[in-house]
Amino acid sequence: MLGIKQEALAFDLGDDWNQKKISMLEQKDVIEDSILRQISNALKIPVEAIQNFDDEQAINIISNTFGDNACVGNPNSTFNFNSIEELKKLHEEKIVLFERILKEKDEMMARLEKLINK
Repeated sequence: MLGIKQEALAFDLGDDWNQKKISMLEQKDVIEDSILRQISNALKIPVEAIQNFDDEQAINIISNTFGDNACVGNPNSTFNFNSIEELKKLHEEKIVLFERILKEKDEMMARLEKLINK
């Protein structure tokens, strides 16, 4: 329903996981609570959506989880929703940081080449 491939879920779950292990897990009738929590966290959906799986309920939970005004969790929690402008700014800041790191790498490589040539 989320369009997540087994390989991607295995990657999100960590080094102990692979596509075959996810496939075998999907065939189980009972999943241990700790594994269920891991999967829930990786999929970013409530454990209850998995435990009480119902097509209509799951679609509702997932659409509310991934919608613009999604709020899943404690109703007394404070949720921060980033605007598109804030997300663009954050993305731009990451690009600037990445470019600075690349520039520093190039400068360091140039210094190393000078040392090697001496």
